[in-house]
Amino acid sequence: MKTLTRITFDPSVMGGKPCLRGLRVTVGMIVGLMATDHSRAEILRLYPYLEEGDIAEALSYAAWRADEIEAPLEAA
Repeated sequence: MKTLTRITFDPSVMGGKPCLRGLRVTVGMIVGLMATDHSRAEILRLYPYLEEGDIAEALSYAAWRADEIEAPLEAA
């Protein structure tokens, strides 16, 4: 995985959750917006202080974390 330069961790910002560039915008918030059908353009319009690279890196980080965590699935 490439080096992530936009993801920050600071216990005094959002309880230490992974954030974008020290802002109070978490990776989880970006992933949640994308999961509820918000487009990248819409997110950038709603949060004008974000950049396209922020969204891309948040998704890359979330994908990496999802791949690293194994959780048992309940049988359907």
